[in-house]
Amino acid sequence: MALFLPLLTIFMLIASSLTNGQPSLGFYPSSKIPTIPFNQAYRSLWGSQHQRFEQNSLVLWLDQSSGSGFKSQRPYRSGYFATSMKLHPGYTAGVISSFYLSNNEDHPGNHDEVDIEFLGTTFGKPYTLQTNVYMRGSGDGHIIGREEKIHLWFDPTMAFHNYAILWRPTEIIFFVDDVPIRRYQRKSDVTFPLRPMYVYGSIWDASSWATENGRYKADYRYQPFYARYNNFKIGGCAANSPASCQPPSGSPARTGGLSRQQVAAMLWVRKYFKVYDYCSDPKRDHTQTPEC
Repeated sequence: MALFLPLLTIFMLIASSLTNGQPSLGFYPSSKIPTIPFNQAYRSLWGSQHQRFEQNSLVLWLDQSSGSGFKSQRPYRSGYFATSMKLHPGYTAGVISSFYLSNNEDHPGNHDEVDIEFLGTTFGKPYTLQTNVYMRGSGDGHIIGREEKIHLWFDPTMAFHNYAILWRPTEIIFFVDDVPIRRYQRKSDVTFPLRPMYVYGSIWDASSWATENGRYKADYRYQPFYARYNNFKIGGCAANSPASCQPPSGSPARTGGLSRQQVAAMLWVRKYFKVYDYCSDPKRDHTQTPEC
């Protein structure tokens, strides 16, 4: 037997043992929202030559010439937005595969954004899933990100898994396979995105920061890099919906929030899999993030 195992193998063995202790959820938000065809809700935004449909999945890829991205056909002011993704294996340093909300095209230099981003990695190391929230240009030039990072309790390159953003007037909840991994509450209008946003997905080169703060860059000897998407779900209020429109709840309570079982599951993730929290970073100026 080999004396040394790759770091990823060791991590997945540990994660597997921890998964056995995963609390039951009791409620599954993804089951409440029907799947819709890609062309019914989305369109290609850029790099259309790096997109194709394959076995009911949209495949985006990045090579030295270009990445690729898609965008929802209309903006939303709240809602549940989800997709299942399967990530590229092996060396993916510098590569970002993402699913997110943004109004950067409507408000350049002063935009809002809610992110799910997979930060590419090197051989033998697990992917990092980063969630982030920007308000009114806090990501444009003077970066005031609200990043949290976790490792996953499974290998996201082996199969499709569901990733979702629930954006309600009072909170944003991020889900992985219906497990809530983060709840960002509206504590003030200054620290919460309120303007309509579109839904996006993309794969692109972020070598300057994506992997270990830019230490490892995209290596195009391993191109192309793929990101696969399917099982698209959108349920919520378009920007032009009547004022009476209400977004779905992420819990059994119609008023939102999380149930006790869901909170226990979120705390399980945060105890065993969280690797970074901006509120706990002593290098950050927390006068700029009063919600901390």
